Amino acid sequence: MTDLTTLCNQLLDLSRKAGADQVSASAAMTEGLEASVRDGVVEDIGRSETLDIGVRVIIGQRQASVSASSSKDSALAEMAERAVAMAREAPDDPYCALPDAALASTDHPDLDLCDTTTAEADRLRDDALTIDEAARAVEGVAKSEGSTASWRRSEIALVMSNGFSATRSGSFWSASCSAIAGEGLGMERDYAYGVARWRDDLRALDGVGREAGERAIRRLDPRKAPTRDVPLVFDQRLASSVIGHFLGAINGASVARGSTYLGDKLGERVFADGITLTDDPLLMRGLGSRPFDGEGLATAKRNLVEDGILQTWLLDCATARQLDLTSTASASFGIGSPPRPSPSNVTLSTGTRTPDDMIAGIEDGFFVTEMMGASINSTTGDYSRGASGYWIENGKLAYPVTEATVAGNLIEMFAAFEPSTDLPADRALRVPTLLIDGCSVAGN
Repeated sequence: MTDLTTLCNQLLDLSRKAGADQVSASAAMTEGLEASVRDGVVEDIGRSETLDIGVRVIIGQRQASVSASSSKDSALAEMAERAVAMAREAPDDPYCALPDAALASTDHPDLDLCDTTTAEADRLRDDALTIDEAARAVEGVAKSEGSTASWRRSEIALVMSNGFSATRSGSFWSASCSAIAGEGLGMERDYAYGVARWRDDLRALDGVGREAGERAIRRLDPRKAPTRDVPLVFDQRLASSVIGHFLGAINGASVARGSTYLGDKLGERVFADGITLTDDPLLMRGLGSRPFDGEGLATAKRNLVEDGILQTWLLDCATARQLDLTSTASASFGIGSPPRPSPSNVTLSTGTRTPDDMIAGIEDGFFVTEMMGASINSTTGDYSRGASGYWIENGKLAYPVTEATVAGNLIEMFAAFEPSTDLPADRALRVPTLLIDGCSVAGN
């Protein structure tokens, strides 16, 4: 294995010698293995190994970044010289600088992010076959569009001229399936997946295949939706996209640019009473966990929204300086690029009603299970997306719906949603099913 810290230190020294005032060097080694099966036949077993190296240099108030995949001395020297030359020609950026040395993280907790088990091709092949067989065993499924089982492990190193130096490693196991039901022009497809840091935490493989098959069957013989204003129930799989729009709107980069409809909402009510949204980078085995952020700052759990009130923006050092605030240690880790604010493990508090209870209380509504496209006005929050799912009549799912459009205003949607009880465990953005009143559906 390549010593990533040694590479970063070498790149840091070369960049300083080339004329850089401040340097951030990073490297990542990733290995992966994946098996794919279609209709019971193994299609591919692929292995990958990659090395990525990057450097960000700052000269005065100018910065530049360069990345490469070669660890040769000549390649590192060329990277350093090119980055410094680019920085000298870059426009001034008064907010670019590494964190003060006193702020650098020194305690990096072990978050149990890396499974000690290494994947084997035979095991992943058998896993993919199990998933595929479970999907095709569902009555009415015509064929599988593909089932996969995969493993990935990576190690990253970050070394900066302010004295910070650390490494971290992590692994991911995943399973997915796409199933097709029906025949000819009446065919419908749906999917299911699971992902975990450790193999033992991954959801049951046959459950992934069975869910994909059952979802595909339920979508047969769809109709067009009526056009009217009705309550929307966002399936757990999609509810995270609604909260994802919220996270994008409180991202420090958007706030600093003035391109967010929530720009004046800090300290104001954005969700209903009692609802909390938490960002926890220190969650054990969390998919988005990180003991330090992309600028070497110590991470900590914080409430983004507490009792419905917006508490903070997601900030890295640059956006914090621009807004005259303090970084929330939310900088992303990137190879050969400046950091940007990003969330880690985000969890929305749950409500008191199950999804079935929510649906049972709706006389006329739309249960949304899949979305495509997006039109969002970053200034006003106006929202429109293509959607499919099931129409609700008298408290029950009446028939599948396709080619619908749902529209509303995100500010109003955030203020009005009700979370359900079904919080998922295998995602970095953990959001239960959501009920939202006052949206429009356009269909026939």
